Amino acid sequence: MSRCENVFAILNELKENAEKIDNDRVLELEELIINANRIFIGGAGRSGFVGRAFANRMMHLGYTVYFVGEPTTPSIQEGDLLIVGSGSGTTASLVSNSNVAKKQGAKLATITMFPEHTIGAMSDVVITIPGITEKYAGEGGGSVQSSGSSFEELTWITYDAIVMDLMRITNQNDTQLYARHANME
Repeated sequence: MSRCENVFAILNELKENAEKIDNDRVLELEELIINANRIFIGGAGRSGFVGRAFANRMMHLGYTVYFVGEPTTPSIQEGDLLIVGSGSGTTASLVSNSNVAKKQGAKLATITMFPEHTIGAMSDVVITIPGITEKYAGEGGGSVQSSGSSFEELTWITYDAIVMDLMRITNQNDTQLYARHANME
């Protein structure tokens, strides 16, 4: 059996980029999650898929969580938290949702490559993840992967790292999370 070199190239890139994630910002987001009445998660495209997976895990943890844009998502209010995953930080629908959240008095957090762009500039907490998109070239050149993939993968891993901390903070284990797993699929 020969090893798949592309897998190792991706893992090496993710490990290098993970070194640039500020754990203090991760801890600040966890604090916002713990103190939120309800959690709303937004993202478009592939970042939206990653956000949906995070919303699912947050539900498994017992949080009241909604993915923005679903028919059963209620209005956001003061005391709530909106977490937006946006590589560019400028996606029009996500900027609009962020403006609504802030206007209603909700907290706003974002995971982005560009903390200085629109969503990051208005956020209470910003987790910066390196990467490139079709719209913006990343620092230091390109990626071994197609555009955006590294950002989305590292966002997923960062969300999972948050879940690990929240499991410890809330004193929950996999058995407790699994009890909330869907039983109608």
